[in-house]
Amino acid sequence: MTRLLRFAALLAVWVAVSAGSLNAQQYTYTGANVITTGVPFLTIAPDSRAAGLGDAGVATSPDVNAQHWNPAKYAFIESDMGVALSYSPWLRSLVNDINLAYLVGYKKLDEYQTVSASLRYFALGDIVFTDEYATYIGQQSPNEFAFDLGYTRLLSDRWAGAVAIRYIRSDLTGGQLINGVESHAGNSYAADVSFYYRNEFQMNRSENIFSAGINIQNIGAKISYTDGEIKDFIPTNMKLGIAYTTELDDYNTFTFAADINKLLVPTPPHDSATYYDPDAILFPGGINSDKSVVGGMFSSFTDAPGGFKEELQEVTLSAGVEYWYNKQFALRAGYFYEHENKGNRKFMTAGAGLKLNVFSLDFAYLLPIVRNHPLENTLRFTLSFDVDAFSGQK
Repeated sequence: MTRLLRFAALLAVWVAVSAGSLNAQQYTYTGANVITTGVPFLTIAPDSRAAGLGDAGVATSPDVNAQHWNPAKYAFIESDMGVALSYSPWLRSLVNDINLAYLVGYKKLDEYQTVSASLRYFALGDIVFTDEYATYIGQQSPNEFAFDLGYTRLLSDRWAGAVAIRYIRSDLTGGQLINGVESHAGNSYAADVSFYYRNEFQMNRSENIFSAGINIQNIGAKISYTDGEIKDFIPTNMKLGIAYTTELDDYNTFTFAADINKLLVPTPPHDSATYYDPDAILFPGGINSDKSVVGGMFSSFTDAPGGFKEELQEVTLSAGVEYWYNKQFALRAGYFYEHENKGNRKFMTAGAGLKLNVFSLDFAYLLPIVRNHPLENTLRFTLSFDVDAFSGQK
Protein backbone atom coordinates (compact mmCIF):
# COMPACT_ATOMS: atom_id res chain seq x y z
CA MET A 1 0.00 0.00 0.00
CA THR A 2 1.42 3.34 -0.95
CA ARG A 3 1.68 6.28 1.40
CA LEU A 4 -1.10 7.97 -0.53
CA LEU A 5 -3.54 5.11 0.06
CA ARG A 6 -2.75 4.98 3.76
CA PHE A 7 -3.50 8.70 3.87
CA ALA A 8 -6.84 8.06 2.16
CA ALA A 9 -7.79 5.30 4.59
CA LEU A 10 -7.02 7.33 7.67
CA LEU A 11 -8.58 10.45 6.22
CA ALA A 12 -11.89 8.60 5.79
CA VAL A 13 -12.07 8.09 9.54
CA TRP A 14 -10.66 11.44 10.53
CA VAL A 15 -13.09 13.38 8.38
CA ALA A 16 -16.03 11.62 10.07
CA VAL A 17 -15.77 13.89 13.09
CA SER A 18 -13.54 16.69 11.78
CA ALA A 19 -15.33 17.29 8.49
CA GLY A 20 -14.62 20.69 7.09
CA SER A 21 -11.28 21.20 8.81
CA LEU A 22 -9.20 19.81 5.96
CA ASN A 23 -10.18 22.61 3.62
CA ALA A 24 -9.24 25.11 6.30
CA GLN A 25 -5.77 23.55 6.61
CA GLN A 26 -4.95 23.59 2.92
CA TYR A 27 -4.29 27.33 2.85
CA THR A 28 -1.54 29.21 4.61
CA TYR A 29 -2.27 31.56 7.48
CA THR A 30 -5.91 30.64 7.94
CA GLY A 31 -5.71 30.50 11.73
CA ALA A 32 -7.05 26.93 11.69
CA ASN A 33 -5.42 24.64 14.24
CA VAL A 34 -7.52 21.49 14.36
CA ILE A 35 -6.86 18.88 17.04
CA THR A 36 -6.77 15.41 15.48
CA THR A 37 -6.58 12.06 17.25
CA GLY A 38 -6.65 8.38 16.45
CA VAL A 39 -9.95 6.45 16.38
CA PRO A 40 -12.22 9.53 16.21
CA PHE A 41 -15.22 7.24 15.61
CA LEU A 42 -15.43 7.04 19.43
CA THR A 43 -16.77 10.61 19.51
CA ILE A 44 -19.61 10.09 17.02
CA ALA A 45 -23.06 10.21 18.62
CA PRO A 46 -24.27 6.61 18.19
CA ASP A 47 -27.97 6.88 19.10
CA SER A 48 -30.92 8.79 17.67
CA ARG A 49 -32.26 10.51 20.78
CA ALA A 50 -29.11 12.49 21.63
CA ALA A 51 -28.38 13.01 17.94
CA GLY A 52 -31.78 14.68 17.60
CA LEU A 53 -30.86 17.01 20.47
CA GLY A 54 -27.72 18.34 18.78
CA ASP A 55 -25.52 15.69 20.46
CA ALA A 56 -26.62 16.71 23.98
CA GLY A 57 -27.00 13.71 26.28
CA VAL A 58 -24.87 13.97 29.43
CA ALA A 59 -27.67 15.19 31.71
CA THR A 60 -30.89 14.19 29.94
CA SER A 61 -33.25 11.66 31.51
CA PRO A 62 -31.92 8.08 31.72
CA ASP A 63 -32.41 5.77 28.75
CA VAL A 64 -30.87 2.57 27.47
CA ASN A 65 -28.21 4.49 25.46
CA ALA A 66 -26.74 6.20 28.53
CA GLN A 67 -23.59 4.08 28.19
CA HIS A 68 -22.07 6.49 25.67
CA TRP A 69 -23.19 9.77 27.24
CA ASN A 70 -23.15 9.15 30.97
CA PRO A 71 -23.52 5.61 32.36
CA ALA A 72 -24.19 7.06 35.83
CA LYS A 73 -27.73 7.80 34.58
CA TYR A 74 -28.55 4.09 34.73
CA ALA A 75 -28.93 4.42 38.52
CA PHE A 76 -32.17 6.36 37.98
CA ILE A 77 -33.65 4.39 35.08
CA GLU A 78 -37.08 2.94 35.82
CA SER A 79 -36.93 -0.34 33.92
CA ASP A 80 -34.96 -3.28 35.29
CA MET A 81 -33.36 -4.29 31.98
CA GLY A 82 -33.18 -3.03 28.40
CA VAL A 83 -31.31 -3.32 25.10
CA ALA A 84 -31.08 -1.11 22.01
CA LEU A 85 -29.64 -1.23 18.50
CA SER A 86 -28.71 1.90 16.54
CA TYR A 87 -27.61 2.24 12.94
CA SER A 88 -26.38 5.17 10.87
CA PRO A 89 -25.19 5.34 7.24
CA TRP A 90 -22.20 7.70 7.52
CA LEU A 91 -20.88 10.33 5.08
CA ARG A 92 -23.47 9.42 2.47
CA SER A 93 -22.72 12.66 0.57
CA LEU A 94 -19.25 11.25 -0.16
CA VAL A 95 -19.49 7.45 -0.24
CA ASN A 96 -22.16 4.78 0.11
CA ASP A 97 -20.49 2.06 2.15
CA ILE A 98 -19.47 3.61 5.49
CA ASN A 99 -21.73 2.64 8.40
CA LEU A 100 -21.88 2.91 12.18
CA ALA A 101 -23.71 0.34 14.32
CA TYR A 102 -24.20 0.44 18.10
CA LEU A 103 -25.53 -2.31 20.37
CA VAL A 104 -26.05 -1.51 24.07
CA GLY A 105 -27.77 -3.04 27.08
CA TYR A 106 -28.03 -2.75 30.85
CA LYS A 107 -29.25 -4.80 33.82
CA LYS A 108 -30.05 -3.64 37.34
CA LEU A 109 -28.52 -5.90 39.99
CA ASP A 110 -30.49 -4.25 42.79
CA GLU A 111 -31.75 -0.79 43.69
CA TYR A 112 -28.18 0.51 44.03
CA GLN A 113 -26.16 -1.24 41.33
CA THR A 114 -26.41 -1.54 37.55
CA VAL A 115 -24.13 -3.19 34.99
CA SER A 116 -24.04 -2.30 31.29
CA ALA A 117 -22.25 -3.22 28.08
CA SER A 118 -22.03 -1.92 24.53
CA LEU A 119 -20.43 -2.70 21.19
CA ARG A 120 -19.72 0.03 18.63
CA TYR A 121 -18.75 -1.07 15.09
CA PHE A 122 -17.56 1.32 12.38
CA ALA A 123 -17.23 -0.12 8.86
CA LEU A 124 -15.29 1.95 6.31
CA GLY A 125 -16.33 0.07 3.17
CA ASP A 126 -13.93 -1.49 0.66
CA ILE A 127 -10.52 -0.06 -0.29
CA VAL A 128 -8.37 -1.30 -3.17
CA PHE A 129 -4.64 -1.46 -2.39
CA THR A 130 -1.97 -0.84 -5.03
CA ASP A 131 1.79 -0.41 -4.97
CA GLU A 132 3.75 2.63 -6.16
CA TYR A 133 3.32 1.41 -9.75
CA ALA A 134 -0.48 1.24 -9.40
CA THR A 135 -0.35 -2.56 -9.51
CA TYR A 136 -3.29 -4.21 -7.78
CA ILE A 137 -2.19 -6.06 -4.64
CA GLY A 138 -5.48 -6.70 -2.89
CA GLN A 139 -8.67 -5.36 -1.39
CA GLN A 140 -9.49 -4.81 2.26
CA SER A 141 -12.49 -3.72 4.30
CA PRO A 142 -11.14 -1.43 7.05
CA ASN A 143 -13.13 -1.42 10.25
CA GLU A 144 -12.96 -0.32 13.86
CA PHE A 145 -14.82 -1.39 16.96
CA ALA A 146 -14.98 -0.70 20.69
CA PHE A 147 -16.40 -2.96 23.39
CA ASP A 148 -17.44 -1.48 26.76
CA LEU A 149 -18.34 -2.78 30.19
CA GLY A 150 -19.81 -0.39 32.77
CA TYR A 151 -20.69 -0.39 36.45
CA THR A 152 -23.07 2.17 38.00
CA ARG A 153 -23.63 2.86 41.69
CA LEU A 154 -26.35 4.96 43.33
CA LEU A 155 -24.52 7.17 45.85
CA SER A 156 -27.50 8.99 47.38
CA ASP A 157 -31.06 9.98 46.57
CA ARG A 158 -29.75 12.51 44.04
CA TRP A 159 -26.25 11.39 43.09
CA ALA A 160 -24.83 8.45 41.13
CA GLY A 161 -21.41 7.54 39.79
CA ALA A 162 -20.14 5.09 37.18
CA VAL A 163 -17.00 3.69 35.62
CA ALA A 164 -16.62 1.99 32.26
CA ILE A 165 -13.71 0.13 30.69
CA ARG A 166 -13.20 -0.12 26.94
CA TYR A 167 -11.25 -2.22 24.46
CA ILE A 168 -10.56 -0.50 21.13
CA ARG A 169 -9.40 -2.12 17.89
CA SER A 170 -8.76 -0.21 14.66
CA ASP A 171 -7.80 -2.14 11.53
CA LEU A 172 -7.25 0.38 8.71
CA THR A 173 -4.60 -1.31 6.55
CA GLY A 174 -5.24 -5.07 6.70
CA GLY A 175 -1.55 -5.65 7.41
CA GLN A 176 -0.33 -4.01 4.18
CA LEU A 177 3.19 -2.60 3.89
CA ILE A 178 3.54 1.17 4.29
CA ASN A 179 6.68 2.34 2.46
CA GLY A 180 8.21 -1.03 3.21
CA VAL A 181 7.14 -1.00 6.87
CA GLU A 182 4.74 -3.67 8.07
CA SER A 183 1.50 -2.34 9.54
CA HIS A 184 -0.97 -3.95 11.90
CA ALA A 185 -4.27 -3.21 13.58
CA GLY A 186 -4.10 -0.65 16.35
CA ASN A 187 -5.21 -1.69 19.83
CA SER A 188 -5.88 0.35 22.94
CA TYR A 189 -7.64 0.26 26.30
CA ALA A 190 -9.50 3.11 27.95
CA ALA A 191 -11.79 4.01 30.83
CA ASP A 192 -14.62 6.48 31.53
CA VAL A 193 -15.48 8.13 34.86
CA SER A 194 -18.87 9.82 35.19
CA PHE A 195 -21.29 11.35 37.71
CA TYR A 196 -24.96 12.31 37.49
CA TYR A 197 -27.12 14.56 39.67
CA ARG A 198 -30.93 14.48 39.56
CA ASN A 199 -33.33 16.59 41.64
CA GLU A 200 -37.10 16.21 41.33
CA PHE A 201 -39.27 19.01 42.72
CA GLN A 202 -42.67 20.67 42.38
CA MET A 203 -43.13 24.21 41.13
CA ASN A 204 -46.32 25.95 40.04
CA ARG A 205 -48.21 22.70 40.72
CA SER A 206 -46.16 20.81 38.13
CA GLU A 207 -43.45 18.20 38.34
CA ASN A 208 -39.96 19.45 37.47
CA ILE A 209 -36.56 17.82 37.22
CA PHE A 210 -33.15 19.48 37.20
CA SER A 211 -30.18 17.28 36.31
CA ALA A 212 -26.49 17.70 35.65
CA GLY A 213 -23.68 15.38 34.64
CA ILE A 214 -20.00 15.01 33.86
CA ASN A 215 -18.27 12.27 31.91
CA ILE A 216 -14.51 12.06 31.27
CA GLN A 217 -14.18 9.56 28.44
CA ASN A 218 -11.45 7.50 26.80
CA ILE A 219 -8.74 7.88 29.43
CA GLY A 220 -6.35 5.39 27.94
CA ALA A 221 -3.26 4.33 26.05
CA LYS A 222 -2.15 5.83 22.76
CA ILE A 223 -2.67 3.80 19.59
CA SER A 224 -0.24 2.87 16.80
CA TYR A 225 -0.49 1.06 13.46
CA THR A 226 3.21 0.20 13.14
CA ASP A 227 5.99 -0.87 15.50
CA GLY A 228 7.64 2.55 15.22
CA GLU A 229 7.71 5.39 17.73
CA ILE A 230 4.76 7.27 16.24
CA LYS A 231 1.70 6.87 18.46
CA ASP A 232 -1.58 8.75 18.33
CA PHE A 233 -3.58 10.01 21.27
CA ILE A 234 -7.06 8.55 21.44
CA PRO A 235 -9.90 11.11 21.84
CA THR A 236 -9.89 11.63 25.61
CA ASN A 237 -12.57 14.23 26.23
CA MET A 238 -14.65 15.84 28.96
CA LYS A 239 -18.42 16.25 28.68
CA LEU A 240 -20.41 18.56 30.96
CA GLY A 241 -24.17 18.88 30.74
CA ILE A 242 -27.32 20.23 32.36
CA ALA A 243 -31.00 19.56 31.67
CA TYR A 244 -34.35 20.85 32.89
CA THR A 245 -37.64 18.98 32.49
CA THR A 246 -41.07 20.42 33.22
CA GLU A 247 -44.57 18.96 32.92
CA LEU A 248 -47.09 21.41 31.53
CA ASP A 249 -49.91 19.01 32.38
CA ASP A 250 -50.55 15.27 32.47
CA TYR A 251 -49.92 14.94 28.74
CA ASN A 252 -47.26 17.49 27.73
CA THR A 253 -43.63 17.52 28.88
CA PHE A 254 -40.67 19.62 27.74
CA THR A 255 -36.94 19.05 28.33
CA PHE A 256 -34.21 21.61 27.65
CA ALA A 257 -30.63 20.31 27.56
CA ALA A 258 -27.17 21.74 26.92
CA ASP A 259 -23.70 20.14 26.81
CA ILE A 260 -20.16 21.41 26.42
CA ASN A 261 -17.31 19.17 25.34
CA LYS A 262 -13.51 19.57 25.26
CA LEU A 263 -10.85 17.21 23.98
CA LEU A 264 -8.24 16.51 26.66
CA VAL A 265 -5.34 15.98 24.25
CA PRO A 266 -2.49 18.33 23.30
CA THR A 267 -3.08 21.14 20.84
CA PRO A 268 -0.73 21.10 17.82
CA PRO A 269 1.70 24.03 17.45
CA HIS A 270 0.48 26.69 15.04
CA ASP A 271 3.14 26.02 12.42
CA SER A 272 1.81 22.48 11.92
CA ALA A 273 -1.65 23.84 11.15
CA THR A 274 -0.66 27.00 9.27
CA TYR A 275 1.01 24.98 6.54
CA TYR A 276 -0.62 21.88 5.16
CA ASP A 277 1.37 18.84 6.27
CA PRO A 278 0.09 15.37 5.33
CA ASP A 279 2.18 13.80 8.09
CA ALA A 280 0.20 15.77 10.67
CA ILE A 281 -2.93 13.98 9.45
CA LEU A 282 -1.31 10.57 8.94
CA PHE A 283 0.03 10.60 12.45
CA PRO A 284 -1.96 13.25 14.33
CA GLY A 285 -0.62 12.33 17.74
CA GLY A 286 2.97 12.29 16.52
CA ILE A 287 3.26 16.03 17.00
CA ASN A 288 3.16 15.56 20.78
CA SER A 289 4.01 11.88 20.96
CA ASP A 290 6.59 12.56 23.69
CA LYS A 291 3.84 13.59 26.12
CA SER A 292 2.22 11.05 28.39
CA VAL A 293 -1.54 10.50 28.39
CA VAL A 294 -1.99 12.11 31.81
CA GLY A 295 0.41 14.92 30.93
CA GLY A 296 -1.51 15.56 27.73
CA MET A 297 -4.80 15.72 29.64
CA PHE A 298 -3.59 18.39 32.07
CA SER A 299 -1.67 20.40 29.49
CA SER A 300 -4.70 20.45 27.17
CA PHE A 301 -6.19 23.31 29.23
CA THR A 302 -3.20 25.64 28.73
CA ASP A 303 -1.20 24.52 25.68
CA ALA A 304 -3.08 26.29 22.86
CA PRO A 305 -0.60 28.53 20.96
CA GLY A 306 -3.23 31.29 20.83
CA GLY A 307 -3.66 31.33 24.59
CA PHE A 308 -6.98 31.41 26.44
CA LYS A 309 -8.83 32.66 23.36
CA GLU A 310 -7.84 29.56 21.42
CA GLU A 311 -8.61 27.31 24.39
CA LEU A 312 -12.19 28.60 24.31
CA GLN A 313 -12.35 27.80 20.59
CA GLU A 314 -11.69 24.14 21.42
CA VAL A 315 -14.98 23.84 23.33
CA THR A 316 -17.94 22.52 21.34
CA LEU A 317 -21.50 23.40 22.31
CA SER A 318 -24.65 21.29 22.02
CA ALA A 319 -28.21 22.35 22.85
CA GLY A 320 -31.57 20.71 22.32
CA VAL A 321 -35.23 20.64 23.25
CA GLU A 322 -37.43 17.55 23.56
CA TYR A 323 -41.23 17.43 23.67
CA TRP A 324 -43.20 14.39 24.83
CA TYR A 325 -46.92 13.89 24.40
CA ASN A 326 -48.45 11.43 26.86
CA LYS A 327 -45.00 9.85 27.30
CA GLN A 328 -45.53 8.06 23.99
CA PHE A 329 -44.62 10.43 21.16
CA ALA A 330 -41.57 12.72 21.10
CA LEU A 331 -40.30 15.54 18.90
CA ARG A 332 -36.73 16.83 19.16
CA ALA A 333 -34.61 19.66 17.79
CA GLY A 334 -31.02 20.69 18.46
CA TYR A 335 -27.98 22.69 17.46
CA PHE A 336 -24.26 21.82 17.46
CA TYR A 337 -21.47 24.41 17.28
CA GLU A 338 -17.75 24.01 16.67
CA HIS A 339 -15.44 26.95 15.96
CA GLU A 340 -14.27 27.29 12.36
CA ASN A 341 -10.63 27.05 13.47
CA LYS A 342 -11.28 23.72 15.18
CA GLY A 343 -13.27 21.80 12.56
CA ASN A 344 -16.18 24.09 11.63
CA ARG A 345 -18.96 21.60 12.33
CA LYS A 346 -22.14 23.62 12.66
CA PHE A 347 -25.46 21.89 12.16
CA MET A 348 -29.08 21.71 13.19
CA THR A 349 -30.74 18.42 14.12
CA ALA A 350 -34.28 17.11 14.21
CA GLY A 351 -35.73 13.89 15.52
CA ALA A 352 -38.79 11.99 16.64
CA GLY A 353 -39.59 9.03 18.83
CA LEU A 354 -42.42 6.58 19.41
CA LYS A 355 -42.63 4.63 22.66
CA LEU A 356 -44.87 1.60 23.08
CA ASN A 357 -45.11 -0.76 26.04
CA VAL A 358 -42.16 -2.90 24.96
CA PHE A 359 -40.56 -1.25 21.94
CA SER A 360 -39.32 2.28 21.25
CA LEU A 361 -38.34 3.61 17.85
CA ASP A 362 -36.34 6.83 17.37
CA PHE A 363 -34.73 8.54 14.42
CA ALA A 364 -32.65 11.70 13.91
CA TYR A 365 -31.74 13.86 10.92
CA LEU A 366 -28.76 16.21 10.57
CA LEU A 367 -29.00 19.50 8.65
CA PRO A 368 -25.59 21.23 8.20
CA ILE A 369 -25.43 25.00 8.22
CA VAL A 370 -22.37 24.86 5.93
CA ARG A 371 -23.40 24.04 2.35
CA ASN A 372 -22.10 20.86 0.66
CA HIS A 373 -21.06 19.46 4.04
CA PRO A 374 -19.90 15.79 4.19
CA LEU A 375 -22.39 15.10 7.00
CA GLU A 376 -25.34 16.39 5.01
CA ASN A 377 -28.48 14.20 5.15
CA THR A 378 -27.11 12.00 7.94
CA LEU A 379 -29.80 9.72 9.40
CA ARG A 380 -29.75 7.64 12.57
CA PHE A 381 -32.19 4.92 13.63
CA THR A 382 -32.55 3.37 17.09
CA LEU A 383 -34.73 0.44 18.15
CA SER A 384 -35.02 -0.09 21.91
CA PHE A 385 -36.47 -3.08 23.75
CA ASP A 386 -37.71 -2.94 27.35
CA VAL A 387 -37.06 -6.46 28.65
CA ASP A 388 -38.71 -5.70 31.99
CA ALA A 389 -41.97 -4.59 30.33
CA PHE A 390 -41.93 -7.65 28.09
CA SER A 391 -41.53 -9.97 31.07
CA GLY A 392 -44.40 -8.20 32.83
CA GLN A 393 -46.69 -8.79 29.86
CA LYS A 394 -45.87 -12.49 29.83
